[in-house]
Amino acid sequence: MAHRAEGRRMSDVTLKDVAVRAGVHVATASRALDPQRRHLVNSETRQRVETAAGELGYRINVLARSLRKGSTGMIGAVVADLGNPFLPPMLRGLEEVLGPRGYMTAVSETHEDPETFRRVCEQLIARRVDGIVVSAAHVGDSDFISTLEKSLPVVLAVRRVSGGGHHTVTHDDVLGARLVTEYLAGLGHRRLAQLRGPEDVSSFAGRARGFQEVVAEHDCTEIVAHDRAGAPTTDEGKRLAAALLTADVGRPTAIFAHNDLMAIGALEALGEAGLRCPEDVSIVGYNDAPLTAHVTPPLTTVRLPSNALGRRVAAMMLGQLDQHKEPPTTVALEPELVIRASAAAPARDRAAG
Repeated sequence: MAHRAEGRRMSDVTLKDVAVRAGVHVATASRALDPQRRHLVNSETRQRVETAAGELGYRINVLARSLRKGSTGMIGAVVADLGNPFLPPMLRGLEEVLGPRGYMTAVSETHEDPETFRRVCEQLIARRVDGIVVSAAHVGDSDFISTLEKSLPVVLAVRRVSGGGHHTVTHDDVLGARLVTEYLAGLGHRRLAQLRGPEDVSSFAGRARGFQEVVAEHDCTEIVAHDRAGAPTTDEGKRLAAALLTADVGRPTAIFAHNDLMAIGALEALGEAGLRCPEDVSIVGYNDAPLTAHVTPPLTTVRLPSNALGRRVAAMMLGQLDQHKEPPTTVALEPELVIRASAAAPARDRAAG
């Protein structure tokens, strides 16, 4: 049965008492009980130390430890929009890797506002987080990211900034857009349109580039509504799609939305115009967010492995926290085309068939 050292209050039990009970050096006991360093101790010794701590009623003084080590065990995660269903799996991936090492994640939202982004990062530094994962950066934020890196470890997730030179885990957006656009061209579509995300976000810029490369290579026509989304949301996707459906040059036979939220907005616009997907217009998205397989029709999209991306970001963060001194690198995860029912051959091709 667990018991405390006889005649001692719990608050009086020291790390040295635990080490003596476990038969190890004090430094070993300290590592075994530190979530951020326990992986350095073999499992048998770690279990012996934890058992001794439990028997003695030893409790770690987290505040004292953080002051002594200059570490709070907290990682900030700055995201653009918590309403984006892509983000929860990514944040879960962070926690799956950081949690066992004793880190908690504090999530803040920017709503794509540059001033909010800077204020949130500065507040996280003031609260002494050990590192910041940034998933809300815009292309022109390179200097600000460099300033942050002078204070603490930073990893960019999903979005790049201009110039490079930062620890980054992202997705090959150019290739992903090429995959889905080539699929549409292979179905016979020659009148294509895209619902473009904000131009100062690297992922949307890459998707626009991949789309336009394929349009040029297959001698397709891009139907342009002369606008782009202020934010990559369902409402903006619906607005842009409605404009495309009434374009003076005629509507496209297929629409590539830069993310799944905008694609769902396009599906709404299509329905309100009395048109059907994919019979009248094919619609494809990007991200393979949860539930895209369950909308009507199920959405053809590009899978961005958000959980795996979060885990890679966390591993890169731990490398900095463990002072591995690795140079900044950019990891681009491979895209995967997910074919569902929202894209089909143009109506005239189906009729001819």
